[in-house]
Amino acid sequence: MKAAVFKGAGQPMRVETIADPTPAAGQLVVEVAYCGICGTDLHSTREGPAMLPCNSVLGHEFVGEVVTLGKGLQGSWKTGDRVCALPFLSCGGCAACLGGRPFECASLSCIGLNAPGGFAEYVATSECNTLKLPDQLSTRDAALIEPLAVGLHAVRAGSLQAGQRVLITGAGPIGLAVALWARFLGARDVVVSEPASERRALALSLGATAVVQPGENLGEQFADVAGGPPDIVFECVGAPGLIQQCIDIAPRRGMLVPVGVCEQPDTILPFPALIKELSIRFAIAYTRADYETVIAMLAQGRIDASPMVTAVVSLDDMPAAFEALRSPSNQCKVLTRLAGR
Repeated sequence: MKAAVFKGAGQPMRVETIADPTPAAGQLVVEVAYCGICGTDLHSTREGPAMLPCNSVLGHEFVGEVVTLGKGLQGSWKTGDRVCALPFLSCGGCAACLGGRPFECASLSCIGLNAPGGFAEYVATSECNTLKLPDQLSTRDAALIEPLAVGLHAVRAGSLQAGQRVLITGAGPIGLAVALWARFLGARDVVVSEPASERRALALSLGATAVVQPGENLGEQFADVAGGPPDIVFECVGAPGLIQQCIDIAPRRGMLVPVGVCEQPDTILPFPALIKELSIRFAIAYTRADYETVIAMLAQGRIDASPMVTAVVSLDDMPAAFEALRSPSNQCKVLTRLAGR
C-alpha cells in the first residue's frame, strides 16, 4: 500500500509503498478515505522527546471502510461497513476498556504514534474501539469526529452548565471544537481569543459569541463583551505562560481546563490559584461515549463543523501540505483524501 512515511526531523514525509497491515485477533483493517492532519502530528515530527522513530506512519483522525476481518470478532462486522475508530489498540477486556476509556488501558498502543496510522491506504483498528457510521453522516464530515471528540471531552471535563460564561484561548481546531460544544451545551457567552482574522471568523461561525485579541488585557476584553469574568477558561494553545494568564483572569472558584499541548517547561505561581480556590482540570483525548455523542449529533444535523475544513489534499500532496502547517497560515483543518477514492 501507499503511505506517507516520516523520515526524520527537518525532512518532509515521503510517500512510499509499504506492506499492507494484517489484522491480529480482534482487529479490523480499514481502507482509509480521509485522515486529518493534527497538531499532535506536527509535535511528533519535531526534534525533542516526543519525536517518533524514523519510518513511522502517522495519522489518527481517520475514517473509511472495513476491508478485512480479523479472527475472534464479537460484532456483526462485514466488509464495506463505513467506520471511524478511537485511535487506540487496546486489550478490550480490562476495566478501562470495558468502561469506554481505552486511553487508560495498560496495554495501549496509539494508532499514528506507536502503531501505524491513517496516512496510508489501510490501517488496522481494534474492534472494541471501532464504530459504524450512520447512513445519514457523510464520510467527509465523519473525518472531523476525532477533533470534535477532543473538544467535547474538554467541555465535559469543565462541567459546563447552561448560562455560564466561557473564555477559550486559541481558535485552532480544538479551540473551535470547544467553542462549538460550549455553545451547543448552553453557555451564555463563548469568547475566543485569537489573533488570526480567518480563524476569528471561523470561531464566530462555529459558536463563539465574540472574539478578542490575545494580550495582557485579555481579562478586561472578556469582561467588556461578556459583562463579567469567565466561569470556565479553556486553554487551547499550549504555549508557556498561558496557564498563568488564565489563572490570573479566572474569578474566585472558577474553573480552568488546559487542553493545549505544551512541549516546554512552564512555570506558574500557584498562590493566586490557591487564594481564588480555583479548580484546574487537565483534559486529554476522549472516551467512547464522547465519540458516540459526536457521531449522533453530526448524523442528526444538530451540529455542523464543516467550516473547519479549509483544504483537502491527496496523499501525494500531503507531505508538502503537512510541512506548510509548521508556519502560520490561513489553514485550519487539512484533510488528506487517500488515492483512488
